[in-house]
Amino acid sequence: MDSSADDRNKPAPAAPARRGVLRTLLGSAIGLGFAAMGAAAGLWTAATARFMMPNVTNEPPKKFKAGFPSDYPRGHVETRYKQRYGVWVVNCEYRGKQQIYALSTVCTHLGCITLWHESEHKFKCPCHGSGFYPDGVNFEGPAPRPLERYAIALADDGQLEIDRSRVFQEELGQWNDPACYVPV
Repeated sequence: MDSSADDRNKPAPAAPARRGVLRTLLGSAIGLGFAAMGAAAGLWTAATARFMMPNVTNEPPKKFKAGFPSDYPRGHVETRYKQRYGVWVVNCEYRGKQQIYALSTVCTHLGCITLWHESEHKFKCPCHGSGFYPDGVNFEGPAPRPLERYAIALADDGQLEIDRSRVFQEELGQWNDPACYVPV
């Protein structure tokens, strides 16, 4: 046989696969780029989620102690719990009974914070002019109902303990519940 025929049947020596090399280099670079972009997006999402979470809870506890009943003279409205707890502690007469009770500072009209006017002996809403007697009953302005009361009781140590998680409304007859006042 002819040797030239053998040469024709033999496969040619392998030339470097340039396209394969380029495909491998570019494919892995693009793959690495997408992977890096995905990792950056994941980190950005995690950082954004962490930013949205508060480090601490600033809400005061629902239950707190407010001193001894003897700290509240008759006819007195205690204003020191207004800022932190949103509570007025009052020693006043309601329906002929002397009581200590905790009133919410929130007006029942549109939720503004009421102010205590010692000289006028009434609570007043600065937003729309609603007025409330010291017992919390509304007497002027657009407020549709009296201020709400919170649960109050004597703790084991004899101090008044106010529980803001339990609310009592006068128009529902709940102010007769002994859990919303301490008799004096």
